[in-house]
Amino acid sequence: MKIRLYEKNNDPRRLAEVVRVLNDGGVIVYPTGTTYALGCHALKERAVERICRIKNIDPKEHPLAMVCLDMSVVSRYAEVSTDNFKLIKRNVQGGFTFLLPALRKLPSVMRMRKDKEVGVRLPASPIVTELLQLLDAPLMTASLPVESTEPECHTHPDLVAELMEAQVDLVIDGGEGRYALTTVVDCTGDEPEVLREGEAALL
Repeated sequence: MKIRLYEKNNDPRRLAEVVRVLNDGGVIVYPTGTTYALGCHALKERAVERICRIKNIDPKEHPLAMVCLDMSVVSRYAEVSTDNFKLIKRNVQGGFTFLLPALRKLPSVMRMRKDKEVGVRLPASPIVTELLQLLDAPLMTASLPVESTEPECHTHPDLVAELMEAQVDLVIDGGEGRYALTTVVDCTGDEPEVLREGEAALL
């Protein structure tokens, strides 16, 4: 199933349908603000495990990530020091994933890594912000398991739907995206460490 959503003035029934799928433990493809990604309700363990199977990743080896509506939600599910809080707030508009110590409120599959860290992002898309407000929970997020390096396979909604529709419950068509890597910052040590340079630079 594919649903078209826009940056504003969405039909409440369409938004409610996406939230219903997520609350029922479904997996979606959604627009992040750049590329398209896999998503599910981050507190639904079986849904998270399903994304791991789709991605063919072991959560003991691969850190998982979630999108949180705002810093109050981040603080509910991850340990955030004062310095890291300020760092994330300074870079709230950028394309970042911040690795933080996960709290036990997250399901065990989200905390299976030895250091129990979780990736945290803030929404870079009005569509995601609107969905998170209705969902009232974080969205587990993962890049698409697409082998092709062609940007269109990650950014064009029709092509993304063609590649992914058989593996997920719903695809959100949020219009044409753009290919960009997020910057990954490890905030679990004494000083933040950039693990992957993406489009955005730390302020």
